[in-house]
Amino acid sequence: MPKLTSASVEKLRPGKERREIPDSGCPSLRLVIQTSGHKSWAMRFRRPSGRSAKLTLGPVDLSSAEQDGDPVIGMPLTLVAARRLAVDILRQRAMGRDVVADIAAAKHRRLTEDAKSAANTFSVAARDFIIEYAVKKTRSSKTTARMIGFDPKADFDIIPGSLADRWRDKPVTSIDGHDLYGVIDEVKRSGIPGWKRRKKGLSEPLARLMRSHLSTMFGWLVEHRRVASNPCASVHKPDGGKARDRVLSDAEIVKFWQAAETEKLAPMLKLLLLTGCRPREVLGMTRSEISDDGVWTIPSERSKNHLPHVVHLPPMAQQLIPAEGFGAYWASAIKVRLDEAMGIDDWQIRDLRRTFVTGLANLGIRPDVIELAVNHSSGTRGGVAGVYNRSKLLPERKAALERWAAHVIRLVEGRSASVVPMKRA
Repeated sequence: MPKLTSASVEKLRPGKERREIPDSGCPSLRLVIQTSGHKSWAMRFRRPSGRSAKLTLGPVDLSSAEQDGDPVIGMPLTLVAARRLAVDILRQRAMGRDVVADIAAAKHRRLTEDAKSAANTFSVAARDFIIEYAVKKTRSSKTTARMIGFDPKADFDIIPGSLADRWRDKPVTSIDGHDLYGVIDEVKRSGIPGWKRRKKGLSEPLARLMRSHLSTMFGWLVEHRRVASNPCASVHKPDGGKARDRVLSDAEIVKFWQAAETEKLAPMLKLLLLTGCRPREVLGMTRSEISDDGVWTIPSERSKNHLPHVVHLPPMAQQLIPAEGFGAYWASAIKVRLDEAMGIDDWQIRDLRRTFVTGLANLGIRPDVIELAVNHSSGTRGGVAGVYNRSKLLPERKAALERWAAHVIRLVEGRSASVVPMKRA
C-alpha cells in the first residue's frame, strides 16, 4: 500500500475504470479517481452496527495552500487537510459515535432550517396568513389581501409594487417596528403601495387600517411560532378620524332614489335605504333566504356581529328583489355616477344606514326597536339588558320598516312627508 504524497496525488492519472487508492499514511482514507479525471477524498470503515460505510470527504485541492480553520466535509481538501479530517473522524468512531448517522442528521437539520427560512419570507408567510386565516375567519379577507399586496381575483398573486412585492424575500423574523412604522407612515402620506392613489393629502384612517391588518397578521404568525413577537405593538396607532355623522336630508333622499333609477343595481341601492342593511348583506342575498311572507333572514356568517338577522321586507321592498337574488359585484364607479346625478359628493354609501336609523328615530320608533332593526347588540340591548331581554320585537320591527318605506315613497312621489301611524298586520 503506497503512502500518498502531494506530488503523487497530482501525478496519478485516471484509468478505464474508477480507482480507489488507499493511503497508508492514514487508515481508512482513500484517493478516488474517476474515469473523467476528477479526484476526491473518501473513507471506508464499519459503522457501530457492523455495516460497511463509505464517506465522501470532498474534492482534492492540488494547490498545496492550506486554508485557515479546521477542515470540514464538502470543502476542497489538500492531502494534509484530508488526513487531518480523517483522523478527527476516526477519533469520533473510537468514541463510539456513528459518524454517518450524525452527518445525515446534520444535513437534515440544515435542509429543515433552509425550508423554514424560505417559508418565513414575507411573501410566503403573508400568503399563508391570508389563505389559512383571513379567508376562513374574517369578512374583510379581500381588503386584507389587497392592502398587504395580493390580488384576490388572481389566486392571490403578488401585486406589482405592493408591500408583498417589496418585501418578497425579506424574512418576517427580521421585520421590526421601524420597518412597519415606515410602511404605515408611507400609507398615511402617499397611499397603499401598489395601489393607484385616489386622494391627495394625509390619510390617518387608511394608515390605521394598514396597521390593523399588519398587526393581525403578525399576531397570527406569533400564534403559529413563526415570529417571536408582534412588532406592531411598538408602532403608534394612527388616528382613526372623526366619526361620521352624515345623514341624507329628505331632499337628498329623493335625489338618491332618482339617481339610483339609472343604475343596473337600482334595486340593491334602494334596499340599502329601505332596510338599513350593509352592502355586503344585500349583495349576498339569495331567494332561499326570503320566506313566502317576505321575511328575509340574513345568516350569521354574513352579518357583522355573526348573529342571524331577521328583516321584515315591506311590500315595495319585496318587489325590488330579482328572482335569482343579487350576488352582484360592487363597483366603486357606481358611487361616482350617483354623485354626478345627485349633484353632491360629500356622502358615502354607508351613510344610507345612518339615514335609515335617523329616519326611524324621527318617525318616533323606540330606540330598542331601532337597534334590533339594524342588528345591534349595544346601547339599550347591551350588557345585562341584552342578556335577560331576549325578545326580538318582531312585530314592532315590521311596523317600523313599513312606516319608513311609506315615508320614503311619499318623499319620492312628492306627497306630504307627514306620516300616519300604520296598523300592525
